[in-house]
Amino acid sequence: MAKLIYWANMTLDGFINDEDGRYDFTTPDEEVFRFITDFERPIGTYLYGRRLYQEMIYWETAPEQPGMTGLTLDFARVWQAADKIVYSTTLDTVSSARTRIERTFDPEAVRRLKARADRDITVGYAGLAGHAIKAGLVDECHLMVFPVLVGGGTRALPDGAHGQLELLGQGRVGTSAVHLHYRFRTAPAT
Repeated sequence: MAKLIYWANMTLDGFINDEDGRYDFTTPDEEVFRFITDFERPIGTYLYGRRLYQEMIYWETAPEQPGMTGLTLDFARVWQAADKIVYSTTLDTVSSARTRIERTFDPEAVRRLKARADRDITVGYAGLAGHAIKAGLVDECHLMVFPVLVGGGTRALPDGAHGQLELLGQGRVGTSAVHLHYRFRTAPAT
């Protein structure tokens, strides 16, 4: 059975973006980018909300862009190799290979996906991850914490979810980011 993993780049005060939706303060340095790429390498499927998918679609054509480095080309290849499920009520089509749209987030369908998958699955963006956490689907949580305070925005972890987590690892990455790796010991309750 595959694990469902939530990854978030976040500020020290717990947000993935500020009140204006900006997240440029979590732009990774080369070491953090390499760390994220290596984390993503074994992932078989990405679960995305529409907004995150529209941000990530850049990687579908990134290798064709001038000035790409070996590191960014590597990430593009990793991203392109994974399947993608986009949860959206407004998208009519997708513009990347290996991608399909689902209109609603169905916890039972995700449970079945986890049961049959031979590679781990990530769930992205806080809103979608919040639904998965509250449904007790998320097995692990990886947080890349950047030393920035923004005072408000989109919270990395959902309000109203409860659960016990076990710290599996932590460490400094790059010049100032900290990676935290947790496993859910008990399912969150809403």
